[in-house]
Amino acid sequence: MDRISDAFAWPTRDPEWLTKLLIVALTLLIPIVGAINGLGWMLASLDRLRAGDERLAPANLSYIPRGSRLFVVNLAYELAIALVAALIYVPAVMVASSQSGSAANTALISLAIVLSLLAFSIATLGSLALNFVTPSIVLATDRGGIAGGLHAGRVLAHARANIANTLIAGLMLIAAGFIGSLGLVACGVGVLFTMAYALAIQAWVVRSFEIGSPAATAA
Repeated sequence: MDRISDAFAWPTRDPEWLTKLLIVALTLLIPIVGAINGLGWMLASLDRLRAGDERLAPANLSYIPRGSRLFVVNLAYELAIALVAALIYVPAVMVASSQSGSAANTALISLAIVLSLLAFSIATLGSLALNFVTPSIVLATDRGGIAGGLHAGRVLAHARANIANTLIAGLMLIAAGFIGSLGLVACGVGVLFTMAYALAIQAWVVRSFEIGSPAATAA
């Protein structure tokens, strides 16, 4: 994937990178709205990369309308994964509850455990898989709005167009997510700064994915 090794360094090429990330971090303090604006800011930074400008987008609260579409799409996919897991987990809880007495059926208890593990596996693997299709989701939403982002067939086709490209992008986003959580370990409020930094990394990863994807050039 072109230039992917620069994903972690590119934000610092902007002379105002520290100030911008601090401002974005402060906006993330606003419940829900901050996260929506952060997604819009990431997309605006993506636009700059497309234009050949390796500077972060200005940090302010003007990105809420654009970020709202991607927020809705991401939420829809996350809820879909949670729903599938819940459809398996709820019966597991019901079975386990029905066997709480002294005459518990070992087979049913075992079934409840297996269903619980299956539900947990679906939730975990689904969330992990979402990282690998995130660049396709971002690009589809950016081009076609909410309807485009929720067109799962096209999103998956885009992701499958270049498997190596998709795998690298997904791994980089997982790494960005890990970096985003580091602030929580070092200092609770520091997580906001590292989350802003992770959003900047995501813009670079999505742009690199876009450059290396045949589906992107054909779109």
